[in-house]
Amino acid sequence: MITSNSSQSKVYPWVVVGLLWVVALLNYMDRQMLSTMQMSMGETIHPILDPVNFGRLMAVFLWIYGFMSPISGAIADKLNRKWLIVGSLGVWSAVTLLMGYCSTFDQIYWLRALMGVSEALYIPAALSLIADYFTGRGRSLAVGIHMTGLYMGQALGGFGATVAHAYSWQQTFHIFGIIGIAYAFVLIIALRDIRRTPTEEKNTSTPISVTLKSMIQGFGMVFSMIAFWVILFFFASSSLPGWATKNWLPTLFANSLGISPSEAGPLATITIAASSFIGVMVGGPLSDRWVRRNLRGRIYTSAIGMAMMIPALILIGLGHNIYAAIGAGLFFGLGYGMFDANNMPILCQFVPSRLRASAYGVMNMVGVFAGAATTSVLGSWAKDGNLGLGFALMAGVIFVAMALQLTLLRPSSDNKE
Repeated sequence: MITSNSSQSKVYPWVVVGLLWVVALLNYMDRQMLSTMQMSMGETIHPILDPVNFGRLMAVFLWIYGFMSPISGAIADKLNRKWLIVGSLGVWSAVTLLMGYCSTFDQIYWLRALMGVSEALYIPAALSLIADYFTGRGRSLAVGIHMTGLYMGQALGGFGATVAHAYSWQQTFHIFGIIGIAYAFVLIIALRDIRRTPTEEKNTSTPISVTLKSMIQGFGMVFSMIAFWVILFFFASSSLPGWATKNWLPTLFANSLGISPSEAGPLATITIAASSFIGVMVGGPLSDRWVRRNLRGRIYTSAIGMAMMIPALILIGLGHNIYAAIGAGLFFGLGYGMFDANNMPILCQFVPSRLRASAYGVMNMVGVFAGAATTSVLGSWAKDGNLGLGFALMAGVIFVAMALQLTLLRPSSDNKE
């Protein structure tokens, strides 16, 4: 139940979305910056220029982030989410700040690993908190607006090299680390958790052995739900093209359209990011209105988004015309935004509030690992000149996931308790 006067207002839930939007932006921006500053950092930390070492640096974050996600979700279901979010932001911002003082590859490597732990604590807690503030009207829109913070952070992280060129890579890490630490103090003052049952406040003092036992029991309950397995499958399936477009679309556009990487990069990122934002702003309100007339409205909205991704992936993979590529990228982003805005709201229809962060943590882990595997597989296909075919084949996976979603998911409530 809600425990503060501020949180009882109709305005404060949207304040929470706004506060967490900034955290989401920092979450993706801080992790993304390093990938753009390889050359700048390599001037003083020479091992970073080695592709093998740089790959290790990128991979350690993903592996730890993925493995930590279910644990982070289980923790968020037991502890005060405000302090978990504040602590997560504070730690990864401190890590960002400390990276500016590094002088060896090993120092950067272990800080990058620590960033994977701290950043993994954020998403399950944040989405669970937003879902609890929006128990009815506005849930998909609220979740979707928060997700646009991730899109914006990813886009701004790409300018890390630009800032490093203007100042230095050390100062770049210092600046954004200090910004994150300062914003953590803003959250201490402004952000409030919302407790679901009075007994949950007592869980913060529960002995760790009992807490671990309750975490295992919580995962057991989540995995016993058939609906969760369906949600997990379509989430993982859509993570395949989601990560593929982030990591390989600029390369594909450069090869298939015969343009330079400097042109292909912005073409790929801007079309996807801009249209995903529009997809969220369309899919969120559509889902929130549709579900009031039909409990499957959120599922239908998500399925429409997935249906849009299918022809877009085929055209992206097999097309060789720049206008078709732009159109397909825009169509894919629009569909992905509609899909992305409804993942947590659909989960709320089948998983009770006390288990949602745990469930989303599992989804996040599977999505990251599916994306990592896809990135690797597409790399080998790219060597053989079949990168476009790989994109087109992902459309078939999306079709199967959409069919299962429409066939098997039949909620009895919009807010499972």
